[in-house]
Amino acid sequence: MTVALEKEQSALLAQKIDEMLDELKSTESNPFRIPDSTPIELVDNDPLDQPLDTQFRTGAIGLGWDPTTAEIVIEAYAMVEVDDVDGNELGSELIEVEPSEALLVRIPVGTARAFAKRTLEVVGAGRPSCPLCGYPMNPEGHVCPQPGAVDD
Repeated sequence: MTVALEKEQSALLAQKIDEMLDELKSTESNPFRIPDSTPIELVDNDPLDQPLDTQFRTGAIGLGWDPTTAEIVIEAYAMVEVDDVDGNELGSELIEVEPSEALLVRIPVGTARAFAKRTLEVVGAGRPSCPLCGYPMNPEGHVCPQPGAVDD
């Protein structure tokens, strides 16, 4: 299954996985062996299978640890767009909306370390972010949605 994430979501997810693994490694009561780096047998630099059939664009992401299986748990929820409720503007009103789709991934600690490393490498090799809006910039520049911004 393929779900789409923004570059910032991918980078933050990878960073948080590394932080979680580092914290688990330094916890004396943790009975599991947590690798410092990606085990060589788990390095995967192969390109993704094409074509990608994206199931949904990710909105919220949950990250957790399951000590019963020694696995990192990632929950990705479909982005929910809400324009208005009953024809009224949302304003500062909080509403609870259930996502229509979700993905649950459970990965062992070595695989999680490999995933985080590769994700950070891919994100780092991508397009630079605009300092004003945070969206990726093409080599020829981009139209920034920030008021008063000038094209690069």
